[in-house]
Amino acid sequence: MALLENMQVFVRVVDLGSLSAAGRNLRMSPALVSHRIQQLEAHLGARLLNRTTRQLQATETGQVFYQHCLEVLEAVERAHSSIAAEGGAPSGSVRVTAPLGFGRRVLGPLVPEFRAANPMVDVRLRLSDHLLDLLRESVDMAIRMATLKDSSFVVRKIADLRRVLVAAPRYLEARGRPKAPSDLLEHDCLLLRFPGTQQYRWTLTSPGKDEGKSTKLSIAGPMDADDGDVLTRWAVDGHGIALKPLWEVAEEVKSGALEIVMPEHPPEPVQLAIVYPHRALLPAKVQSLSDFLVPRVRTLLAASHPDAVL
Repeated sequence: MALLENMQVFVRVVDLGSLSAAGRNLRMSPALVSHRIQQLEAHLGARLLNRTTRQLQATETGQVFYQHCLEVLEAVERAHSSIAAEGGAPSGSVRVTAPLGFGRRVLGPLVPEFRAANPMVDVRLRLSDHLLDLLRESVDMAIRMATLKDSSFVVRKIADLRRVLVAAPRYLEARGRPKAPSDLLEHDCLLLRFPGTQQYRWTLTSPGKDEGKSTKLSIAGPMDADDGDVLTRWAVDGHGIALKPLWEVAEEVKSGALEIVMPEHPPEPVQLAIVYPHRALLPAKVQSLSDFLVPRVRTLLAASHPDAVL
């Protein structure tokens, strides 16, 4: 067991590129991580890492051993999963990240229901509108609303979500209603931003004979936040135009607190999906949570906001 744990530490060090980062990830001190690596090197009789004051890299031997470690750890995970598949209950902790609004409204209420059916699985939920590094943060699965690009991650689609531009009627009465996408450049746009973002691009689609074409705009605005619910509040209070998934603002639109802007030029839809680090076989605990969530989330969104799901 000690050898297996040391292999797990070694893999995490190589993945993250430093002893301190691996220590934070594994909740170990850098000294303990270093000790585990030294134990592994002594056991193998070979140096696995080259250490300098600025960087840490796997040696040629270490690179080969790293690949074998992945195979061994995957085999162990496969063994655990096979037991669960034959009737053994999934167990362990699942680290999940999700957008704030989705986590509060949809995911949060579902977690206790999942736990009731799977009492041996602990769910560690981290809500953030930032896109966390799944490997660095040791996340088992992420729920994302985004235009997902090809990557080494595994993606399980839940639904395509309609998005809209919204603003309070009083804002539109005071500033005028945009008629064409370029009109947005003269308006106060409310932006969801992340650290390091220099600009924000909105992509709007076209109707009629131009259907299928899109217009990309570099949007600026006087107010931005890293919490989507804050943008909704600002929009309701008359501070500008926000781009939102329809399901998040459906109640405000229904009540008249918000109005859909330029419905003939809707923003491109966004994909709601579960993303997890690339693995040939998912751990049983992750697979069970994923299988639990996907149909329930689809049903909840379709039932409560049928126009929001494509």
